[in-house]
Amino acid sequence: MFRITFRDRSIRALAIALLVLVLLVGVGFSGLLRGQPPAAVAIAQASSQATPVTVSAVGDPEALANLYDQVLPSVVNIQVTKKVSMSEAPLPLPGFPFEMPDLPQRGEGSGFVYDNQGHIVTNNHVVDGADGVVVTFYNGLWAKAEVVATDPQADLAVLKVTPPKGVELRPLSLAKAGTLRVGHTVIAIGNPFGLEGTMTLGIVSALGRSFPVGEATGGRYTLPDVIQTDAAINPGNSGGPLLNLAGEVVGVNFAIESPVQVNSGVGFAIPISIVERVVPALIKEGRYHYAYLGIAGGSITPELAEALDLPENTLGAYVQTVTPNGPADKAGVKGGSRTVRVEGTELQAGGDIITAIDGNPIRQFNDLVSFLVTRAEPGQKVKLTVLRDGKEKELEVILGERPKEEPAIRRTGGISARAAISIARDEVTKRGLLKGRITETVATLEEQNGRRVWVVELGDGQQTARVVVDAESGEVMEVTVK
Repeated sequence: MFRITFRDRSIRALAIALLVLVLLVGVGFSGLLRGQPPAAVAIAQASSQATPVTVSAVGDPEALANLYDQVLPSVVNIQVTKKVSMSEAPLPLPGFPFEMPDLPQRGEGSGFVYDNQGHIVTNNHVVDGADGVVVTFYNGLWAKAEVVATDPQADLAVLKVTPPKGVELRPLSLAKAGTLRVGHTVIAIGNPFGLEGTMTLGIVSALGRSFPVGEATGGRYTLPDVIQTDAAINPGNSGGPLLNLAGEVVGVNFAIESPVQVNSGVGFAIPISIVERVVPALIKEGRYHYAYLGIAGGSITPELAEALDLPENTLGAYVQTVTPNGPADKAGVKGGSRTVRVEGTELQAGGDIITAIDGNPIRQFNDLVSFLVTRAEPGQKVKLTVLRDGKEKELEVILGERPKEEPAIRRTGGISARAAISIARDEVTKRGLLKGRITETVATLEEQNGRRVWVVELGDGQQTARVVVDAESGEVMEVTVK
């Protein structure tokens, strides 16, 4: 219990007026409590020039329930069977000298109906290596599915089913790319931990995140424009839709950031701008043709600017290395030419800084990747604006097509962290040491017995493989699993 005393009569009169207003508004809201919610509530600032802002009634239980009923028939559960050979086991089983049969390994994820032809969209990592795929619909009926095509670089896959009798295909609508904003309410529907038809609610926490994707033994690239959300996303949600309040797909859930591999309020979804380009190509051709520039680098941080002797607040995509005979190399883009050390990692200084592509500003490396993935295609001619030795220069580049396997880039005096990670992943995959998808990657440069080595740790959420790679030759010196 508390009390407020007003000493000024004018303030007291104003307070009484406000109290009356609150009571009147309270009478209006009593209809909400009796189950008569308005479609929206208008809120205006106390100013003659204020513009009313319409806030959707997210808390309206009927609105959310109706949305759930609308989209649930389009969301599916995906069950995957893989055969694991006993010869791939990390440790031999004593007492079994004879050949053992292959053992089935089961996994599951989510997906959604894409069109009336029976195409289902999910993640590549959900069906990767599958021997059998079964799609279960919201009413419990199921059908065997064919894997039409997969794209590890976007972590997307397309399945096809013939729906059983009693199932009507209801494709989800796709939202317009570029309309999502931080703070927008989003909904995830999927099958976390095998709990079918689970709906979770949250907001868009951030946009424009980047995420490393690709084959463990092939090319490793960056997936741009990734959506970050605090809607609960857990194992089993992978491949399911992230929806706006109109029931339109804004993204495909595919990853979480958590030390214990369960929801921690940081989930990630592939943006619709990538889905709408990749999925039709997978259906039509079986693959998507990515535009390729042929450089490696990163965004400019304060530490990097200082190490590379760049002016303060220089923004752009820094070019550290250029792939020999690639599109950028042929156009005259320059990579670094001298070695510097930044926080224990060796980098190549003296490279170009890309500040624009076809007139579109590039403030960070992800902006460049986003343009190449969502707005460019192989064979397209683009104009790069670069800073070289403090002077602006324009270069014309004819984009190539991204190779299936990224060329290994070695530098004089050793290999890069990315190359060490690639070597470590290849070794772990070859030995079959981790059975799950590798979701955690850390590379640390150390010195052991007078030799510079990369200590690479790869985790799948259950086990961690530690691989020691010689930083000069790339030789694998030690592999342990814990």
